[in-house]
Amino acid sequence: MVFFDYAFAAIPMLGILVFVHEFGHFIVAKLCGVRVLRFSLGFGSPIGFGNHRLRWERGGTEYVVAWVPLGGFVRMLGQSIPGEGGGEDPEPVDVRPDEYLESKPVWQKIAITVAGPLMNLVLPVLIFMVMLWVGIPKVTSVVGMVERESPAAEVGLRPGDEIVAIDGEPVRWWSEVDRQIREHQGEEVELTVLRGDESLEIEVPRGARSALDEFGDAESIGWVGLGSQRLPALVGIPQADSLAGQSGLRSGDRVIEVQGESVEDWEDFLSAYEGSQGQTYVDLTVESGKEDELEQRSVRVPVVEALDQLGVISATVLVGEVVAGMPAEAAGLAPGDLILEVNGRSAGSFRNFADTVRSSGGRSLEIVYAREGEVIRTSIAPVVREVAGPFEIDGMESEIYQVGIAHAMATLPGHLGVDRERNPLVALPRAIAMTADNVGLLLQGLGKLVTGQVGTDQLRGPITIVQIARKSLDIGWQAYLGMMIFISINLAIVNLLPIPILDGGQLMIYVIEGIKRSPLSLRTREWVYQFGFILIVMMMGLAFWNDLSGQWAKFVTWLGLEL
Repeated sequence: MVFFDYAFAAIPMLGILVFVHEFGHFIVAKLCGVRVLRFSLGFGSPIGFGNHRLRWERGGTEYVVAWVPLGGFVRMLGQSIPGEGGGEDPEPVDVRPDEYLESKPVWQKIAITVAGPLMNLVLPVLIFMVMLWVGIPKVTSVVGMVERESPAAEVGLRPGDEIVAIDGEPVRWWSEVDRQIREHQGEEVELTVLRGDESLEIEVPRGARSALDEFGDAESIGWVGLGSQRLPALVGIPQADSLAGQSGLRSGDRVIEVQGESVEDWEDFLSAYEGSQGQTYVDLTVESGKEDELEQRSVRVPVVEALDQLGVISATVLVGEVVAGMPAEAAGLAPGDLILEVNGRSAGSFRNFADTVRSSGGRSLEIVYAREGEVIRTSIAPVVREVAGPFEIDGMESEIYQVGIAHAMATLPGHLGVDRERNPLVALPRAIAMTADNVGLLLQGLGKLVTGQVGTDQLRGPITIVQIARKSLDIGWQAYLGMMIFISINLAIVNLLPIPILDGGQLMIYVIEGIKRSPLSLRTREWVYQFGFILIVMMMGLAFWNDLSGQWAKFVTWLGLEL
């Protein structure tokens, strides 16, 4: 049953990607007048038994769906496919000299070669246009949180503010806001903000913080202290002798009602408290404890001008769990501790705290935290720990720096919208730009692989692709299409590498022939193809080894053995 689940997810994805690639070669070859002898999805003999097989012939071309679904090929007249015995098949009797691939001018041979990878780049554009037509759920540019003591807090930005432009450039989605702020440091950023019916122009000093990029490398990014996710109404009470502490509020209490009215997030709590101005006291209903042992109680607190005067802050970095044997435990941290500062700066949000730890390189961090009204200082040196990788696939684990704590309560989702564009004249350039962004990211990763910044253990093969297809389908159709886009771009770029047998290697041969104005000798071609075949086999072997390396432990356990 599990096999069919994986097959149901992987075969359509791989089939579409292979078909699109080979169709590119096929259609351009036909347009150039080259006789196509076979169009095969998969390798080996056609699927079926006896005379009943998935093969048919039309217009002098044999169409085949073969048993081994690890690729495909288009064999043209005069061309042999390694491993397919194509050179031994008898040629059709009605062949004309101008139907041979080698009879065509160099520019046509180049066009036929490039058409396959190009189609793998066209496919993502079409998929993005379909996704835009249906609508892509995205987080809007509405502020969900403002970090304490951040530049954004200093200039008066509030949760609920909608950012509509940055430095005069319109924005609609939080990804646009995040990108523009991250890309610059040490400059003021001008935000155009909608607050209710009022439009405000606010200049925010742009600071910097450390984080990890897409490849796990530490980098310094622009920061103003804004986030899209909303904070739960989880209170922190740093000082026990504050008005809130004297009233009975404790760090880790979650406010669920103010004067009997429900509270969903921190902004609701703040608005309800500020709306109680003029009263002497306000009644809060709070809950505390673990999820399976939640306890509710009522707390009456005095009404003052602002929550910070009450002694209440948002518990953005509240320790919920301490992992045994990790540095946080050795430093004395415990569940319920409220982390206030890291290296002399406000802890801000748990995301910032986590980024600081992960990008620390193992350097000791100076932590200030509050416990039962007492402020304590300590030093914690993060250690490398192996964590689950994308889709939690065995063998794709990554190593990151951690201190061994988990937050008491996750943030709440930001304000969601739907990115929908049904005008093809607008959707097409957007889809091309989205595809180009993905190509750039993949080329950057390939460059890191070549320079050794990313290890060859990250090279993956068909087994991992099948697992990713299955996991992405579990998440939803958008994740599945997104993974199809990623793999299609991978196929395009890998096929364009200057390795013999791949399209890029063939392209290199044609370019050389065009420059020297004569074809390479048969002996030279054979040597080049043999070298390329060996290189591809080695790369596939490494990819398969990396695929299987994460499965050995399961296999040994299945055998009942011990490592």
